Order: sequence, then C-alpha cells, then structure tokens
Amino acid sequence: MSYLRERMGKILAGVIGLALFAFIAGEVVQSGGAFFRDDVHNIGEVNGEKIPYVDFNNRLEQSTQQFKQQSGQSLTPQITNYIQETTWNQFLTELLLNKEINKLGIVVGDDETRSMISGNNPDPQIQRQFVDDKGQFDKTKLNQFLGYLQSAKVDPKQQEAWNDFVKQLIAAKRQQKYMALVTNGLYVNALDAQDDYLAKNKLANFKYTVLDYASIPDANVKLTDNDYSTYYNDHKSEFKNPQELRSFEYISFNAAPSKADTAAVRTQVDKLAADFKATPNDSLFVQINSETKAQLTYHKKGELEPKLDSVMFGADKGFVYGPYLSNGSFKIAKLVDSKIGPDSVKARHILLNPTTEGGLDKAIAKADSLKKLIAGGRPFAELAKNFSVDKVANEKGGDLGTFGRNTMDPVFEAATFNAKVGDVKVVTTQFGVHVVQILDQKGSSRVVKVAVVDKPLLPSTKTTAAVYARAQSFLSSLTAENFDAQAKKAGLAIKNAEDVNATAASVLGLDNARDIVKWAFKSEKGTFSDQVFAVGDQYVVARLTTIKPKGVLPLDVVKKQIEPMVRIQVKGKQLSDKFQAALNGASNIDQVAQKVGSKVVPLQNIVFANPVIPGATAEYKVVGTVFGSQPNKLSKPIAGQQGVYVFTLDSFTNPAQLTNNVREKQQIGQALAQRSQGQVLDALKDKANVKDNRAKFL
Repeated sequence: MSYLRERMGKILAGVIGLALFAFIAGEVVQSGGAFFRDDVHNIGEVNGEKIPYVDFNNRLEQSTQQFKQQSGQSLTPQITNYIQETTWNQFLTELLLNKEINKLGIVVGDDETRSMISGNNPDPQIQRQFVDDKGQFDKTKLNQFLGYLQSAKVDPKQQEAWNDFVKQLIAAKRQQKYMALVTNGLYVNALDAQDDYLAKNKLANFKYTVLDYASIPDANVKLTDNDYSTYYNDHKSEFKNPQELRSFEYISFNAAPSKADTAAVRTQVDKLAADFKATPNDSLFVQINSETKAQLTYHKKGELEPKLDSVMFGADKGFVYGPYLSNGSFKIAKLVDSKIGPDSVKARHILLNPTTEGGLDKAIAKADSLKKLIAGGRPFAELAKNFSVDKVANEKGGDLGTFGRNTMDPVFEAATFNAKVGDVKVVTTQFGVHVVQILDQKGSSRVVKVAVVDKPLLPSTKTTAAVYARAQSFLSSLTAENFDAQAKKAGLAIKNAEDVNATAASVLGLDNARDIVKWAFKSEKGTFSDQVFAVGDQYVVARLTTIKPKGVLPLDVVKKQIEPMVRIQVKGKQLSDKFQAALNGASNIDQVAQKVGSKVVPLQNIVFANPVIPGATAEYKVVGTVFGSQPNKLSKPIAGQQGVYVFTLDSFTNPAQLTNNVREKQQIGQALAQRSQGQVLDALKDKANVKDNRAKFL
C-alpha cells in the first residue's frame, strides 16, 4: 500500500530526589564524569564536530522503518546491529567528506539543482520515482508532481519530505564532484601499462625444491621470548587496533523446555485440535487461541510451509492436520476453503481518512457517493486527485499497479481478488476507507485458505527456576581464581567470545548478548559477571579475559594470536639453515634436493600476475624473486607460505612487443577509479580524530 501513516508516541520518565542523584552519581563512577560533559548528548565526534544522539537516532529510526517496509522482515539483534553500523558509517562518511568538500569550495548551484530535478536528464534517483507501466521514466508524471508541490493543496509533510530528498540529492552531487576530482587526478602512464602487460604475459620457466614447514613437528619447536619479540617487531604495523575489543569466556545453562514441558503443551494442543475441528468460526478461533493471530488469506502452491503445502491442496474442506512441531511451536492447521482464483490483480483506489472525514460512518457514506459518481461516468483519476489522501498513488490516477497475493492488507486483498474486472468496491481497512476499482486480473490457479493455531513450546516456570538456580549457585561459588576449576567440577563447557566490539549485539553462541557486551566494556580484566544474564533460553555467567585497547596492541595481548606464525618463522629459519648447508658446494638444484632429501619440480609458463605454484598455494615472495633472477643460478633459501624454497631459473618467454597500450591504460585506470572511493574514505578515517560513544547509548 502506497499510503504512509505516521504514528507518534510519548515516552514519559520520572525520577525523583535521591534516586536521580544516585543514578547520576553511578554514571559518574562508571564513565569518569562523562555524564556532566557533552558526551551525554553526543553519540560521537569527528575532528571536533559532534554527532548529536538525537540526529543519529532520527536517522536510525528512518533507516529502520525503511528496512521494515522494503523487506517485510522482523528485526533481529543482528539486523538491528547492521542498521546501527550502517547509520554510523553514513555519518562518518558525510562529516569526513564534507570537511574536504567545504575546504575545496565545491557547491551545487541553483541552475544545476533545477537541472537535476526537472532538466532534460534528471537525477537517476528522481527518474526511479516517476515511471510508467513499463518501468520507464515518465517526465509527465514528474511535472505533474512538481506542479502539485506548487499548489495550495500540497500536504506540508509531503513538501517537507521532498525538501529533505532534494537536500540529499545536492549532498550526493557534491560528493560526486569531489570523487570526480580524485579520479580525474589519477594518471596511468606508458610505463604502468608496460609493467602491467609484462606481469600478465611474460612467462617464467624454472625448477624448485621445497622443504615444507609441516616436515618439522610442532612439538620439536621450542619458542623463546626472543622469537616472539622478533616476529612482533617485524610485523608491528599489523597489530594496529582501530577500535577497542574485548574477549570473554562464559558458561551457559540451557533452559530449554523439559520433556514434561513438551508433554504439557502437547496435551493442551491435543484438546484444542478437537475444538478446532468442530468450530464453525475458524477466524475467531484463531484470534482467541493462537499465539500468532494472523488473518486468514488465500495461498498458492508453494507459499505454505512444506508440511502443509504437501497435504492441503489435495484435501477436503474442513480437513485438520496436526498437531505437529514446527519452528519451536506445536501447530494445528485446518483447511477453511479451496478454490480457483487469479494470481494477480491490477487496481486503482481512492483513499479516505475517517478522522478528517468526521468519523468512519461519514467516510463510508462519502465513499458510496464517490462510487455512484464513478458509475455515472466521472473520471476515476479526477476523483482520486481531488479526494484521495494517498498522494503518491494519486499522481498515477490512483493506480496501485499489479500486485500478487499476500502483498496487500488482507481485507483489501480479499475484496480485490474476489471481485470481477470492472467492479468498484468500498472497502474498510486499517488504512482507511477505499473506493477500489479492479482494472485487470491475471493468471488462474488453485488457492487455499488455511487457519493455523500455534502454541510455542516454552519452558515452564518450574524449569526456568531450576536452571536459574543452578546458574546462580555456580556464580555464588566463584572467586577471582577458580572460574576454570568450578566449571570443570560442575562438568560445564567454557565457551569463548573473542574480539567483541563495544556495539556488538550478538557473539558466537549467543544471539542477543547486548547486556553481556555492555557489562564486558565496564569491567576489569579477570572479573566475572555480577549477575546471571538471561539470553533467550540460556542463563549465562561470564568472565572478562582480554582487553585489546585502540592503537598498536602490545606483545602480551597478541602473543597467543601470533604463536602459529612465530612457530612458522622459527621452522623457516631451521629449514633455511638446512638448505644453506646443502647449497655449499652444490652446482645445480638436483644436488641441493638430494642433500636435503627432497625432489625437484619443474614449472613452465608461470606469470607474475598469478603467482600460484600448482599443487601448493599463492607464493608471492617466491614467484616475485623468480622474476627478479638471472637464469641458471641457484637462489638463496626463500621462506614462502608453504615452506622454504630453493629454485633455479631456466628462462623467460617474453611476449610480443606492446605497440598500443590504450587498452592496458584503460583497464588500469578503471581499476584505480573503482578502488579510489573506498581508499579515500579509508585514508580520511585513518587520519581523523573519531570519538565513538555508541556503547553508552545503544
């Protein structure tokens, strides 16, 4: 439905006297006095420019509503976190780019703005909003809408929404100009083209021998502090942490329904099944007895869940299936009706708002009058333009386009799919009172109306109380040193949540862990939680194990992480020493291989741009060294990805001379342009002073 309604609500909060003071004092203790600073109002800051929480939250609400309307999905913690992260990145991008844009004086003038909106080639975003039945841009519809905006009948909220849309177009255009400056400054010269051509076409033919790292058992390698320090210092830039991360381990106590709980719910559903079969009012029965109170609608083959789809289309009216277990609920399904109906409908409507019409009765009476006018020959589009509150559809004469089943309000759908082409109906839905005309119906297939009663399989109070008591008992037994010992004593598995950021909504094994994450970012390393957390059907006790601060991480924090690489480096030195000894006195690679007990492998037609050794992996260092070598000389030992290599180059096969480098230049230029936008943003973020306070708000 194209009509958009806005609902407003009020959030009331009252805190009195000492309770307010205690709350503020607690915040001061937890956040070092930030409550008395601007941080309480700002969710972040970029290079000194603050991001007010109100502004962030308004855009977050818009993005959330957009997602719901476009996807039809319910919000999960993961989706919520994704929308929050996307909104945050939008603010960062805008603030970072706008600073550069303003510095350069990039603007979009009035004439340019008019051209973007109503010129010969409007902005693509505008073109997508005004299309004909074939999906092509319709300039007439755009001009009609622009005329409506200038009229006295314009809806102030729609005018405001349009103004915001234009502001976004202008902001996007300024960013496009900035990125055009960047990409136009990228230059590919003849040497770049020549290097790229050779990298893809020059062939190397060589022989190698390798000693795999796996040839030395891990148990035979004893790592020293110096080994760790050497590797850490050589790779220090890799340990730059862009944001603070924390890790914690946890014990979870499963409060899933017991056998007794399952039996109790099944008994309840068995009784409902008999009543469901006998009831003459299936819709009312669902509304009273079902956890999911869905309205009954018709479905085509393939739209029901598989268990029902396989039986309902061949069953008789009144057939009851179940009880059966599906998605954590016991369900009973009843075939209410089965018939042949259209697959899709094309319709147009006039929508009346009962509130502005003086009540539902008056809105229906007005709809009946409009229906008579239509029957008398008055143009539907004219009446829609003059009376309908659905301004978007009105720009198309009230046309809603073609829609399939289960895409509209159930009452509206029933009226349009059960009517005949040409019929005009008055229908009341949650959106208001509609005068709807059926323009066309397409397709024909069997559809069924199935009523489903579901009862979720949940743990009983007795079950949850018993599991919570176990978790609380475990928590009570903990001291600063005995977390592992107590878990082992109770036969409980310790699970790990590694490198969690401050805004994470879920972690490995826990779908809705926001409260645990908040606790982790307020706690000291080594402390365990001061409460049992309820997460879905689990009760959780956690202990904070690692804090990785923002910036270059110290060795002790990454020591466990780099251990495999340090071991490889130590093995590489041992194998290199072995190769070096074999190289002494050797005149060819066969002699080297014989001394170390390996074999010689010949390779043909290897290119620099694809440094993969067949049967192994990408060996950038090895192949890169090959292309910088002289023929018929034994190489020094080279520590690669799979092991340590020694090679000898046989020959190069050079490609034909590059006489026209236009194609190579274009390919390199396109690749640079594609990467430039992301790299510009990365560079700006890297140099920016960003304060992220989201963890205090979300």
